[in-house]
Amino acid sequence: MIRSKIIITVLLFLSYFFANQLYAQESPKNMDYQLQGELKKWHKVTIIFDGPQSSEDADFNPFTNYRLNVLFTHNTTNKTYLVPGYFAADGNAGETSATAGNKWKVHFAPDEIGEWNYKVDFRKGNWSAVSDKIDTGVSAEFMDGHEGSFTISPTDKEGKDFRAKGRLQYVGERYLKFAETNEYFLKQGTDAPENFLAYADFDGNFHNDGYGDNFIKTWSPHIQDWKTNDPVWKDDKGKGIIGALNYLSSKGLNAFSFITNNIKGDDKNVFPYVDYNTWDRMDVSKLDQWEIVFSHAQKMGLFLHFKTLEVENQGLLDNGGVGANSKLYYRELIARFGHHLALNWNLCEENGEWVKNPTTPPQDTMQRLAMAHYFKNHDPYNHHLVIHNGIKFDDLLGLDSGITGPSVQTHRADFASIHKEVLHWLSASKNAGKQWAVAVDEPGDAQHALLPDTENPNHDLARRNGLWGTLMAGGWGNEWYFGYKHEHSDLTCEDYRSRDLFWDQAHNALQFFANNNIEYWNMTNHNELVGNKDNDNTIYCLAKQNQTYVVYLNNVTTANLDLSESNYHYKVMWYNPKIGGKLISSKIKKVHGGQKVDLGNAPKKSQGDWVILLTRTKN
Repeated sequence: MIRSKIIITVLLFLSYFFANQLYAQESPKNMDYQLQGELKKWHKVTIIFDGPQSSEDADFNPFTNYRLNVLFTHNTTNKTYLVPGYFAADGNAGETSATAGNKWKVHFAPDEIGEWNYKVDFRKGNWSAVSDKIDTGVSAEFMDGHEGSFTISPTDKEGKDFRAKGRLQYVGERYLKFAETNEYFLKQGTDAPENFLAYADFDGNFHNDGYGDNFIKTWSPHIQDWKTNDPVWKDDKGKGIIGALNYLSSKGLNAFSFITNNIKGDDKNVFPYVDYNTWDRMDVSKLDQWEIVFSHAQKMGLFLHFKTLEVENQGLLDNGGVGANSKLYYRELIARFGHHLALNWNLCEENGEWVKNPTTPPQDTMQRLAMAHYFKNHDPYNHHLVIHNGIKFDDLLGLDSGITGPSVQTHRADFASIHKEVLHWLSASKNAGKQWAVAVDEPGDAQHALLPDTENPNHDLARRNGLWGTLMAGGWGNEWYFGYKHEHSDLTCEDYRSRDLFWDQAHNALQFFANNNIEYWNMTNHNELVGNKDNDNTIYCLAKQNQTYVVYLNNVTTANLDLSESNYHYKVMWYNPKIGGKLISSKIKKVHGGQKVDLGNAPKKSQGDWVILLTRTKN
């Protein structure tokens, strides 16, 4: 009898085993799936699978209990990308507001032309989504094991569209670089409002859930900037927020930032979840609508600065650690938005500061490093990874941290600490063995910072100490904060025209470097050449010695430049950073190396700051 039971058990096991093997081998061949998007280099390619029927409120949680990964391999170069996928309801939830369905998506941004092969790994089990075990849980069947291929042709995009430039990458230098064109990137954009995504046209119950409902935005002042053929959803929703992006791009700006989780923060309206108190189920339609906005931004040449947490949330999901809820949150961000070409992940705003709420202690060094390592190990595209300073960044320096740059916040209304701050972190990171790319993403102070044009139309201190203080130190750019004591603040702004006059000045700085073919990425700060040994805010110098010198005069009208080590001749031209335009000449049009030289007087004394460009000539 015992022998019979053993034989029966073995036979049952073998029949189960071979049945599963047969399913694994044959079922994927008949998989129902769709390939969407333009099959071109750097474009978003989406594969939509027919998988298990589920819903946002299903007992078997589709966000935590299924793990969809797709391995993409290039046929010639053997490059591989392991890309996470996600539950997509009916596959069109941004339009339908569906909460249920059997569609599962993965987005991929190929970086090579030619044939790409892919293979699907689809697992299920309690919290399988955040497991790094290859064989976590059991096969989820359906598309598990499915293989396919597609062929990618060159992009046809041009101009501002990032698909013409390729992925923006940290390359171990002070500036990020586009993979397709090998261009380096200087940014100027908006750091405010932090609740950019607290938008009335997005799905979700955050509009009237009793948490910060007074901060909901319509972006109505920018409906006028929406254009025919721009994206909308549900016939006419989204015009205000899409118009806001159009306006920023039209002003020559190329970056904006937004918080994606501020549940316990100042605004309390922005989160990826179905509601304020549920942190393991995503609002699929709302996130689809976010994706419409982000995709348009990239087409308009706007860098995406994801602030993944507000300071009050640093202990929200896993008491500051990287546990199951944090991993799920990060995974969903990467799966849904990581394909975008120009972005950085900011681990936390004002990270490490002690929040008054005693239930939210500051994160310690190990917790800060754990956040960085999650993205370093799971983002298939290795996007630039930053953190905002509540406490200083010293514990995050070096080769092992995963951080590739700081998102610097300063605290002076006159922006006067910025230049020294950038110089410090550039030097400290280099000395620690890993050169950071340093940006100042919250210049000024919390109360005032960048004032509205109605209060400060000239923006002299912001331009001199903040904007040019950053660029002349070797920083890769700025995003501008709006102080909370003024109209159109960091929480209330819905009209970017409130700082229209300053956006012109920010654009002037970008145009100076671009139009004059200045290789800023090969230049370093040399304030000592203009007698500025203390790195004060009077005169700055950025130079590729023996080739190009940029001298910035901050509220002075003349400067001397030490060219003792140079044997060349230099043409001298001047640039007005406030009004922009073409280079102009002054009385001294050429200087000779081998000595300290007088650069002459500013063309107009009434203008308080000037940029002097010296370029080497043949004689």
